[in-house]
Amino acid sequence: MSFFGKLKQRLMKTSSRIEDGLDSIVEDGGDTEAADAPDAIANDAPQPDAAAAPQPAPADPESAKPEPAQDSPQVTAKPGLLGRIIGRKDAQPVVRRVLDDDMLEQLEELLIASDMGVDTALRVTANIAEGRFGRKLSVAEIKGLLADEIARIMENVAKPLPIFPKKPQVVLVVGVNGSGKTTTIGKLASQFKAAGKSVVIAAGDTFRAAAVEQLQVWGDRAGVPVLTAPEGSDPASLAFDAMTKAEADGADLLLIDTAGRLQNRADLMEELAKIVRVIRKKDETAPHNTLLVLDATTGQNALSQVETFQKLADVSGLVMTKLDGTAKGGVLVALADKFGLPIHAIGVGEQIDDLQAFDPEEFAKALTGLDA
Repeated sequence: MSFFGKLKQRLMKTSSRIEDGLDSIVEDGGDTEAADAPDAIANDAPQPDAAAAPQPAPADPESAKPEPAQDSPQVTAKPGLLGRIIGRKDAQPVVRRVLDDDMLEQLEELLIASDMGVDTALRVTANIAEGRFGRKLSVAEIKGLLADEIARIMENVAKPLPIFPKKPQVVLVVGVNGSGKTTTIGKLASQFKAAGKSVVIAAGDTFRAAAVEQLQVWGDRAGVPVLTAPEGSDPASLAFDAMTKAEADGADLLLIDTAGRLQNRADLMEELAKIVRVIRKKDETAPHNTLLVLDATTGQNALSQVETFQKLADVSGLVMTKLDGTAKGGVLVALADKFGLPIHAIGVGEQIDDLQAFDPEEFAKALTGLDA
């Protein structure tokens, strides 16, 4: 199965919520029309007079099919462009509803319920309404518009993890308890190793033996050394020693794991700030990347996590995990809209290929339920 297929399957909770909600919104006050009704999106110009000669349809695989018998007028109806994109059958009746204030309010509530956030939901619906207020829209058309708006918001943040000539390039990985930092580090190490990079991992979560053991499993799998320290050791000291070791070995990348911490625990957050200070004593330009790993199941709480970690660790990019276990996929749109931080990768499972570069168009299609 392709990664898009996995993403769509894993985001089923979110996409089905949006799809079901759109069905209800459009059917509430909508009118059933023939499938050949004017497309409110594809044709913004005034509709031609009914007596005017019909325009030839654009060439595509659908138009190449044999025309059905003339005694079946319902069957001869052709779907609009978006109808063909999502695979609707010819002549299927379409429900359309006028885009008015009531409908916009319902759309806003649906997006907020999908964890897109109030500000982002208002902005998205306002953009959809621009130039279309008062027009009749179908579910398929609204889904297409939503996907376009989401992709537009996220296209500027879809960036791979930058690789610098500096050796070792220090990548500090931070996040709250259970966000998936350790697994993400293991997957990144394996992928960079497969790309020909020399990688070293520092097991900076010195308070949790299971995290060290998990990293060692990934290290063995990827052929990457994992530097450890006795349980309860100072993680800042381990980070400093790891930088010295990676530099001596000529490693390209040093990935430093950190203990999970809650953003409302001042003592734990200060410990993270100490790690950053110690790293900079060794190299004032380090860490060269600070990745914040976010658990999608936290929903809007992810926004406050970004704010807190940015202040202490100067976060340079995001990785979103556990999109396979939640209906909270919309929070990624809110994060992109509010912070504009690069989204380097998303995870939708435990396999090595379940951490992939972020693709805004594929994500938007998966989130709204559009087919690839």
